[in-house]
Amino acid sequence: MLLQMNGSLPARFVPRSCRNLAATSSLAQTIIRGVARSRISVAISVVIVAIAIATLHHLLRGIDLGRVAAALETQPSLSILIAGALVVAGYANLICYDLFALHTIGKRGIPLRAVAFASFTSYTIGHSLGAATLTCGLVRFRVYSFWNLSLIDIAKIAFMTGMTFWLGNVFVLGGAVTYAPHALSVFDHLPSWINRLIGMTGLTAIACYLIWLIPSPRVVGRANWRIVLPDLRRTFLQIGIGTADRMLASLSIYMLLPATPAVGFATVVVVFVLATLLGAVSHTPGSLGVVEAAILIGLPQYQREDMIATLLTFRVLDFFLPLMLATIMFGLRELRLLARARKVGMPTQDPIL
Repeated sequence: MLLQMNGSLPARFVPRSCRNLAATSSLAQTIIRGVARSRISVAISVVIVAIAIATLHHLLRGIDLGRVAAALETQPSLSILIAGALVVAGYANLICYDLFALHTIGKRGIPLRAVAFASFTSYTIGHSLGAATLTCGLVRFRVYSFWNLSLIDIAKIAFMTGMTFWLGNVFVLGGAVTYAPHALSVFDHLPSWINRLIGMTGLTAIACYLIWLIPSPRVVGRANWRIVLPDLRRTFLQIGIGTADRMLASLSIYMLLPATPAVGFATVVVVFVLATLLGAVSHTPGSLGVVEAAILIGLPQYQREDMIATLLTFRVLDFFLPLMLATIMFGLRELRLLARARKVGMPTQDPIL
């Protein structure tokens, strides 16, 4: 008999699409329990969001919507085109995040098209929903489970992509603050020399980490959660991937800023990277409101109406258009999976093709 004692079919007789749907449901329940336990994280998010709302309420009072519309109309088409190209390059760089993580954990047989699909949809949809570490993991599992990656593998990928993200942020922000410490003074009101020390501390921390990697392979975790960290050469590549991500994103918004007054690129990097980090920590959907509030505070040189026009254009290019594309792509894939799941005897191949 095929039925087990509990009345269910053995796993080998259940189509892979059905098993993946069940596993994803289990992962979703794990995510919900994890979010419920993260009380400190939720408290921090609430504080950041509350400050962002209060800041936006203060900064947006008296805004002339007519001037905002005029600023939108006068934005150079070439600048928007270049910013859009930089956004595309930034999303393409996300593939490197997943490729690096997969190679690090020893999963090298996944087709590039699947890695590109997983990296784009997981980042775009996950960040739009908020709590990106958890929601990105759910989307990744829906894709990578078809290549027999387990929940532990997905957790390892999340760990490695998170390392890449933070190494890139610390390196870029540390270097930019060291070069332009006054940009950070707008936020912390500390003297430039102290902020320069803060920037140099970030760079020193990365240097210490690189030195720590030199003697022998470093391992974190244990049992099934064991990860061998990248060696020194591959860590330089890892930092390069994270740095490219931050620089491309910073360049894209820099291209949309008004021509006057002139503001140095390093200043924009400090403000933008800090704003996106606050948005990431807040876990708000798409970091909406948090990033805008931080940028409006960090770049007071510009007229508020001009900055609002810049932020609106940047959001369309960097958030709304990619989100629409990723949602359509992922939705079509899920519809194909559901259709195949109804046909119990039909073998399941790569659903992306």
